[in-house]
Amino acid sequence: MFTGLIETTGKILAVTPQEGATRITIGAPAAVVGRLNTGDSVAVSGVCLTALDIEPNAFPSRFSADLAAETITRTTLARLKPETIVNLELPTPVGSPLGGHVVQGHVDSTGELLALDPVTPGSETTDYRLRLRIPNTLVRYVVEKGSITIEGISLTVAAIQGNVVEIAVIPHTHAATNLRTLAPGDALNVEVDVLGKYAERRSEEQAGFVLTESYLIANGY
Repeated sequence: MFTGLIETTGKILAVTPQEGATRITIGAPAAVVGRLNTGDSVAVSGVCLTALDIEPNAFPSRFSADLAAETITRTTLARLKPETIVNLELPTPVGSPLGGHVVQGHVDSTGELLALDPVTPGSETTDYRLRLRIPNTLVRYVVEKGSITIEGISLTVAAIQGNVVEIAVIPHTHAATNLRTLAPGDALNVEVDVLGKYAERRSEEQAGFVLTESYLIANGY
């Protein structure tokens, strides 16, 4: 499990189509790569991947991961080019504070960046307003002041109109993630709050529930 608090950024070194899965290789700080073991999970711009071919002593230090067909279909990773900046997060250790929200690293789909504008242009300490368009199928899981994961970053929804979501981005998040490198029209990995999905599923189950004599007997009534 992740929390959407980005630990550092990395850089795409290669995207290599193979027979079967496509492999990506990512350069990252040695302090992060050195904590990985083969088979560990790592979130790359919000996508939970399995670390392979870990080389903390290479220059730059690096690791690779294979992209399944589902990952290629749902996310941006197979479309990235060398030098692209990606967000990196290692799994949250058991017992650690949950600083963001529950992030699975299971991207639902991609959205389109519409704008990322400074609220106070020219100020070094300005915050930003991010606007993106998400698929209509995800709108029902997004609520004002609720959580959403964009490029692996745990963010809070400021407003939603139709399928356009607005998010307030603080200066630290802008500086410490790949948001600063993106431009309007870029595709973004989107994961909605999984708790909303479970709530919907439970609501659907309860809507079809009928109290019967056999149910009462089976449950000790």
